[in-house]
Amino acid sequence: MGGVANEGRPATWLSAIWAARYRTPARFVALIALLLPWTTSGTTFALIPWLIAFAFLDLRDFPRSLLRPVCLLPIALVVLALVGMLWSEAPWPEKVHAIGPVLKLLVIPLLIYQFERWPYGVWVFVAFLTSCALVMLVSFAVAVDPDLSLKLYLSRGPYKIESGVAVRNYIDQSQEFGLCAIASIYPIVALFREGRVRIAMLLTAIAIGFLANMTFVVVSRTALVTLPILLVVFALLHLRWRAALLAAGAMAWLAVSLWTVSPHLRATVAKFQGDYEMSVEDKQVSGMGSRLEYWRKSLGFVADAPLVGHGTGSIRALFAGAAADAEADPLRGEIVSNPHNQTLSVAVQWGVVGVLVLYALWFAHLLMFRGEGLACWIGLLVVVQNMLSSMLNTHLFDFTPGWIYVLGVAGGMALAKKS
Repeated sequence: MGGVANEGRPATWLSAIWAARYRTPARFVALIALLLPWTTSGTTFALIPWLIAFAFLDLRDFPRSLLRPVCLLPIALVVLALVGMLWSEAPWPEKVHAIGPVLKLLVIPLLIYQFERWPYGVWVFVAFLTSCALVMLVSFAVAVDPDLSLKLYLSRGPYKIESGVAVRNYIDQSQEFGLCAIASIYPIVALFREGRVRIAMLLTAIAIGFLANMTFVVVSRTALVTLPILLVVFALLHLRWRAALLAAGAMAWLAVSLWTVSPHLRATVAKFQGDYEMSVEDKQVSGMGSRLEYWRKSLGFVADAPLVGHGTGSIRALFAGAAADAEADPLRGEIVSNPHNQTLSVAVQWGVVGVLVLYALWFAHLLMFRGEGLACWIGLLVVVQNMLSSMLNTHLFDFTPGWIYVLGVAGGMALAKKS
């Protein structure tokens, strides 16, 4: 029997090494998700060991995997951005700078291939949720004492300490908290059904913490627009119509109650009207008012070159050429490189061709997450949130929301279950 055991031991070690070969890339992706809410440079550096580990996977089927729309369309948008440098009249530094935010989309086909075959993707969700929960705790502390903000240590260059913002800015923080709160609903329900009450209660407390932070500490207006729609998506997909109606009534009652007890929430909503009046009547720079001016000018730029746009990195130069006297009219004198709308950002640079690729990319990823399961639920939320928030921002190209999208559509887990 000892001889049999000794003969089996090498096979056991070989199996362990073989399993580690496929777990290691997943661990590095989880590390990326863990770092994402805190640091941009740390997230970027964490990509290097993951790419090295990915190169040691079995890649024989990788070329065939790239031919599917869910992988081909992100590559197509990157290629369009690279080719768009040829007809852009922007300076080369502007062109190169504009390419950077698009390149992250090349990671999507790699992650899909990885998690389609070695489904450790739940590690990514757990790492991201844990990291955001820690950010939430720091945010509550910063609301009490703004000097506790980690911007003092993790931000480069000039920064502004904001009450309740743990690190970076309130827009990214709200995106993270809103996504985690809604994404937690599915596993909470599943855990209660399985009788795992303690873990379900822990997740429930974390989700309530996210919502409480957004209600009483700090929240972006983009999150206020997208959060109710994400809740409606959950109700339509996972509840019967009677339960959906009851949930809608409960949400309406909760919204009214929170509106009553939260001055911060009322002030945030009131900024919509305040910004509009500030910009229309006083011609002053404001959040929503400035966006309307960016959109008006961007539509004019698109009309000038509707088919293939003005080329990669052309936005800032176009705004500079259309800017009025900044002293006489501060609003129309603004020069920006971001029109704060994903569709317009793509259309100005790459025209109708770019918009078609962008929307085909979103649609293909939505179709990828049809069905049941945690992977499908998280992936669907990530795509829907990105599409909605990109109406007010360029969240596919921005660092944190863009990487949330890239990690979220690492939905090879969902593809694996369908194959």
